[in-house]
Amino acid sequence: MRVARVVTTATRPLILAAHGSVDPRSAAVTHAVAGRIRRLRPWLDVRPAFLERTGPSLPDVLADVRDGVVVPFLLANAFHARIDIPSMIEEAGATVDQADVLGDDPALVTVLRQRLAEAGVSPADRDLAVLVVAVGSSNETANARTARVADALAAGTRWAGVDVAFAAGPRPDVADAAHRLRTNGARRLVIAPWFLAHGLITDRVATFAAAQGIPMAEPLGSHNLVAATVLDRFDAVTALPAAA
Repeated sequence: MRVARVVTTATRPLILAAHGSVDPRSAAVTHAVAGRIRRLRPWLDVRPAFLERTGPSLPDVLADVRDGVVVPFLLANAFHARIDIPSMIEEAGATVDQADVLGDDPALVTVLRQRLAEAGVSPADRDLAVLVVAVGSSNETANARTARVADALAAGTRWAGVDVAFAAGPRPDVADAAHRLRTNGARRLVIAPWFLAHGLITDRVATFAAAQGIPMAEPLGSHNLVAATVLDRFDAVTALPAAA
């Protein structure tokens, strides 16, 4: 007997828990993705929430929700997903489940490829190397999961190389990784930001890129594949096992 997962149209609220930032571009992407989710599933109650610096806060949203699912609007399974969100759920006494982070999902890698294409990058460019820049973590497992993006992005291309650098935290940093790619023979570089939205950190990366003459693609941003990935995480929690 095979066990299949059946996605239902249950009305459990989806709480889209983003990090939060003083930069309004970050919250704008969260709300835009929430809007895309609502258009994909009009019956679903989608509530954006933020861990810090932006409202509504996750504790405030949790106070008004019963039997919901918190989907971390985060790429890395690091401190915020492992510690912050569970702590807020526990302190709120909320009856909710927490889904997995978005992670290195193939759909998001597809979006990253699209952002590179929009920046004029050809997969057949042998002289070009792509530098994927992400936020680092003190959690080595989270960093290793992020590093897998480079191999996934490189598949099917003729680029001179693809590497991952961290804009904060562990090494290699952006300067070290750029130097390594050039030393290995890349004539040109492009930065692919592994971020959901623009913010203070991406601005620092953009400043470095401009000083070095390196083009930089856009972050993942609001995209139907981003919204679909959020729904995949939600469905993994809400799906019911059924004999098939």
